[in-house]
Parts: sequence; C-alpha cells; structure tokens
Amino acid sequence: MSDFHFDGKRLSETLLAKAIAASNEAEPDLVVLTGDLVNDDPIAIHNLVPWLKGLQSQYGIYAILGNHDLRYRRSRSEITQALSEIGIKVLWNEVTYPVGAGLALVGLADFWSPEFRPAPVMEQIDQNTPRIVLSHNPDTAERLRSWRVDLQLSGHTHGGQVILPGIGTPAKYLAKLYGKIPKRFKRFFPWMRSFYITVKHWNWAAGLHPIGNNHLYVNRGLGTHAPGRLFCPPEVTVITLV
Repeated sequence: MSDFHFDGKRLSETLLAKAIAASNEAEPDLVVLTGDLVNDDPIAIHNLVPWLKGLQSQYGIYAILGNHDLRYRRSRSEITQALSEIGIKVLWNEVTYPVGAGLALVGLADFWSPEFRPAPVMEQIDQNTPRIVLSHNPDTAERLRSWRVDLQLSGHTHGGQVILPGIGTPAKYLAKLYGKIPKRFKRFFPWMRSFYITVKHWNWAAGLHPIGNNHLYVNRGLGTHAPGRLFCPPEVTVITLV
C-alpha cells in the first residue's frame, strides 16, 4: 500500500477499512507501505496508526517515508516512532532479511532527501541475493539501474489520478509542456508546475515496468488530491513472487 495522505480529507475511513481488509484477506507474508502516510502535519500519524494496527502479516510490516512525511523537521522522528510503537519497522537506508537470508528487503530514504544515497546501502547485499527495494519515488529506478533490483516498489504518482482512454494520464503531457515554457512566463502557469516537479518519468506512473534488467512496480496509492480520480482507482497490490 502507498500514499495514504491521511489527514481526514484525502482518504476516507471507509476506504481505509476496505484496504486493510483486502490486505488481510490475502494472508500476506509481508506488508510494505511505500511512503506518504500523512499529507502534511505529522500529527495525523497518530490518527492513522490505530487503523494500521489492524494489518496482519506473517513476517512483519515494513514502511518507508515519502516526501510528504518529511515536511517538517519533526516529521521523520514523529512518524517513525508512532509506527514503531505498533510494530511497523521504518526502513531508512537499511537492509533487512525478514523471511531469511535468501531475500533482502531494502528501504531507501526519499529521493528528494539529501540522505538518498543508495550506493552504500545496495553494496551491503551479496550480488547473488534476490532483493526487493522500497523507494517512494519511481524516478529512483533510473539511479538504481547500477545495481541488481529484482523488484522495486514505489508510489508517489497516484497513478496520475486521471486516466483518459487511449491517451493515458494528461499529467505527462502537461509536465512536458511546462518544461518548454520560457522561464519568464512560467509564473503564469503555477498549476502546471506540480506536474513538472512531481516526477520525471510519468510513463512509469502506475503498474509494472522493466527497467533494463530490473523491475519496477508503482502503486496508484490510496489517498487522492484534487481534482480526484478518473479511471484510476485507489489500489492495494497483492504480489506473488516466484
């Protein structure tokens, strides 16, 4: 699961309950949460953790933080502590082996954080060991091509939120157009700026993508920003590894 943006407005308790029920129904070996648990003020995490406490997993629940989880100086510590108190392990540039030595689980710092330094993390892992990498922003897949990544799990894009049949998400076209606007005129199009800065690779906004020899899966998220979703429903992803 990804991108809850929990603040009492962007994710209803009804949908959250359904998402948790769907996860538990799958009887998962692992549950991973790929960032943006809150939208802005980290105090919202204290209203989210009672819900997350209901998640069930044989080998544990792991989370990473997204850019919205780092808005304030206290955000990282407050969110990490709240999750830790209910048994959810937050990975920040860490490697763990929740199901045994045969599978590494990597959690990276957010791409926009100055602490996003994948090299010393990835180089801890034996090259012959399969690994799942949790990285909030799918753009990191470009940087991670230097290492073996059997499966990268990301969020951040909300799938584009609006999907037009036969066209895809308009966000990628708006981002491209904004990039071509001369700098002196960009201030007249502030609403387009978010599409430009959110992610470079809008073509990776949702679903499974081969990235060289690596694989990236981007979850559409649960929370929703204005103007809402069209043909891009919230998502709980159940993945079977072979």
